[in-house]
Amino acid sequence: MKKDLEKFVVAKTQDLLKAPSACPEVKAAATAWLKAVGTKDEAAETKKYLKEIEEDILPIDDMIAFVASPEGTKLFGAEAAKKTLAAAKEHKAKGGKYCICPACTACAAILSKKAELLK
Repeated sequence: MKKDLEKFVVAKTQDLLKAPSACPEVKAAATAWLKAVGTKDEAAETKKYLKEIEEDILPIDDMIAFVASPEGTKLFGAEAAKKTLAAAKEHKAKGGKYCICPACTACAAILSKKAELLK
């Protein structure tokens, strides 16, 4: 893997691991990938990591629906839900495909390099 690509994905993976919104499965895949970088297992772990990210990343429409729901309002609180909903709709209007939480933002950045990672 090219060093600039590695540096980018390692940084985004560290962001993902710090994100409170990241699920345990993606954190486990991220940790396994970090351990495999530079080893003979790197290619296999990269495929597993990307697959997990694709399974876990939340589409923007699903995020909007959740934040607008009673459950979303309960989780975020009324005012924060309103602000988050507005931000999510703005993100979608600008072409955003995925949730704007820290975990999904890191995952989207990693997925933007998928073709390079699979070379």
